Amino acid sequence: MDLLKKLVEKAKNELKTIAFPESLEERTLKAVKMLIDQKVLKPVLVGKKQDILVEIDKYSIQKSDIQIVDTEDDKNLIYAEQYYEMRKHKGMTLEKAQKIVKNPIFLSAFLVKNKVVDGYVCGAITSTGDTYKPALHIIKTKPGIKTAATYFIMIHSDKSFGDDGVMIFADCALMPNPDSEQLADIAISVSDSAARLLGMEPRVAMLSFSTKGSASHPDVTKVKNALDMVAERRPDIDIDGPLQFDAALLESVGKKKCPDSKIAGKANIFIFPDLNSGNIGYKIAQRLGGASAIGPVTVGLNGSVNDLSRGCSVEDVFHVGVITALL
Repeated sequence: MDLLKKLVEKAKNELKTIAFPESLEERTLKAVKMLIDQKVLKPVLVGKKQDILVEIDKYSIQKSDIQIVDTEDDKNLIYAEQYYEMRKHKGMTLEKAQKIVKNPIFLSAFLVKNKVVDGYVCGAITSTGDTYKPALHIIKTKPGIKTAATYFIMIHSDKSFGDDGVMIFADCALMPNPDSEQLADIAISVSDSAARLLGMEPRVAMLSFSTKGSASHPDVTKVKNALDMVAERRPDIDIDGPLQFDAALLESVGKKKCPDSKIAGKANIFIFPDLNSGNIGYKIAQRLGGASAIGPVTVGLNGSVNDLSRGCSVEDVFHVGVITALL
C-alpha cells in the first residue's frame, strides 16, 4: 500500500522514540524487531528488565539494539511524586502512587509527559480503557482541546473518493456520545492531525441523517452547533454540515442536495455524530465496501498515544508504531 510505504519512509527520516509497555507480548516483540531492522524508529520496552532480557532473546533482538526502562528501577519514584501531586485532591497517596508507576502503561505515560519518549503504543493484550486511562490522567489533552478522540484512515480502490481514495472517519473508537463542543474539538483535532500526518488539505463534513436542515431534530441541532463552533474557533478549516454521508461523498448527490456547498461531494474528512454511527460506518466501509482501515489514530492528547486491537497482527503493531512516531 503506497500510503503506508510513504509513512514508513517519513518515520525513518524523523527516527522518533516510542515506548511499548506490552514488552513481553509476542506480536509486539515481532513488530519491534521489524522496526529495529528497518530503522524506522527507536523502540523502548517498558517492564521488568530481567523478564524482557529473557524474552527478546527469543526474537533475536540484541540488547544493544533496544532501550529498556525497568519498572523496578528506583529512578521512577520521581514519577510517583508527580502522580501524587496530580491526584492527591482525588485521594491519591504517595504509597499508592509508588505502586501505580510500576505499571508499564502508567510509566510509559510519564515517559511521554516528561519527553523521555515521543509516544507509546498499547492494546494488543490491554483493554482500550486501560490503555487510555494513564494518558488521560497524566498526559491530558492539548491546550484549548477538552476532548480525546480517534480516527481511522480509510483507503478505497475508487480514487474518486476523498483524496485519491483516502478518507478519514472519526470518531470511531473512543467518544460515545459527544456534545456539540466535543464534536467541534474532534473536528479540529482530526483536521490538524490529518494535515500533519498525511499532508491532507482538510475538507470536513459534519455528518447527520439530515442535509442542511432537511429535518428538524435535537441530533441535527447538535451537529449544526458544532459546525458553528468550529467556524468561530478555526475559520481556516474548510467545513460544512449537517450533511448526509452520500451528499458529503458523492459530487452528483452533493450538487443536488446543496449546490452552494464547497464541501458536499468533495469531503475527505467525515465527522460522525456519535460513536455508534462512526464505529458501524467504518466497519461497513471496510467489510462491505472493501476499504482498508488503518487505526484507530488518537487525537486531542498532549502527546502521542495509540491503542491497538486485541486482534491485531504484527503488521498492525508495526504500522501503529509508525503512525505514533509521526504525530
